[in-house]
Amino acid sequence: MKRVRKVLPLVVLTTVLTGCAGLQKTDWPMCAAVGGVTGAALGAIKTGAWIGPGALVGGAVAAGWCYAHGDGDEDGDGVPDSRDKCPHTPKGVKVDADGCPPPAPAPVVEAPAPVMAPAKEETLVIRDVHFEFDSAKLTPSDKSQLDKVATRLKAEASTARLSVTGHTDSVGSDAYNKKLSDKRAHSVTEYLVASGVSRSEFISVKGMGESQPVADNKTAAGRAQNRRTEILIQR
Repeated sequence: MKRVRKVLPLVVLTTVLTGCAGLQKTDWPMCAAVGGVTGAALGAIKTGAWIGPGALVGGAVAAGWCYAHGDGDEDGDGVPDSRDKCPHTPKGVKVDADGCPPPAPAPVVEAPAPVMAPAKEETLVIRDVHFEFDSAKLTPSDKSQLDKVATRLKAEASTARLSVTGHTDSVGSDAYNKKLSDKRAHSVTEYLVASGVSRSEFISVKGMGESQPVADNKTAAGRAQNRRTEILIQR
């Protein structure tokens, strides 16, 4: 019986600490509570006078163990670092169980309704060309949409002048979004040139970041409208 009293506390405490190791660092209060209850119970096995000290020691050990060995969540997306396949996700971006943003919806190309005679100026708005995550590299879906835009632009007279402007939503810093939108505008331009649109027709390529929203950035639908590339055609 004495041997059981000596071994049982070690078995129970080891079980508690092992369970805490599977939690996140921020779960230390729960570990402390469980450790405190366990410590009090282990103290009671010996004598009633050990219940209080046992609770204090058990709570402190469990909380410290949880914080030292628990899993972290560096980017704060709710997915532990050990399972996060897309670390450093910008704050506010919704992620899936692997910590990655969900697949982007199919890009949509908007253009004004056809008219009998072309206007002197016309703007093509290309929405939801998401590129690869956190980069300016075009995805196969993006290229498929831009192929249609290239066909549209190659039908213009050689005297047409094209201005490409990239825009982002408000997720991220102003400076970061300005730089990213500029890279994406140039990425779109280079793809169109490679698809047969004359480089001499492009007179301006720039990024405006989040400075010119067309919808409310507080909603997902609004942010989707703000993520766009505009091509101004001047005839």
